[in-house]
Amino acid sequence: MTLQESQAIVDQWIKDVGVRYFNELTNMAMLTEEVGEVARIIARRYGEQSEKESDKTKDLGQEMADVLFVLICLANQTGIDLSEEFGKNLAKKTERDQDRHHNNPKLKA
Repeated sequence: MTLQESQAIVDQWIKDVGVRYFNELTNMAMLTEEVGEVARIIARRYGEQSEKESDKTKDLGQEMADVLFVLICLANQTGIDLSEEFGKNLAKKTERDQDRHHNNPKLKA
């Protein structure tokens, strides 16, 4: 599934199931909440914090998908074509970081 297809699918889902988009500020708060849920799992599963029994059943992939869903909602609401913007972002990073990471002694194996 492409980003463009994802944006179209989310838009149709909002129209069919969600009634309407929440406003941008609500979606921004929701995005922050979802990112926090991803951070909680990462901190406990891969970081130094201990994982509570109730956290062990949380699905990291599903939490990441929640982040993506709300991000797509915000993109749709604000007229952002994520495919186009991601392509431009990758080109910018490639030009800017072409040698940077290869020359970083911290990244040497």
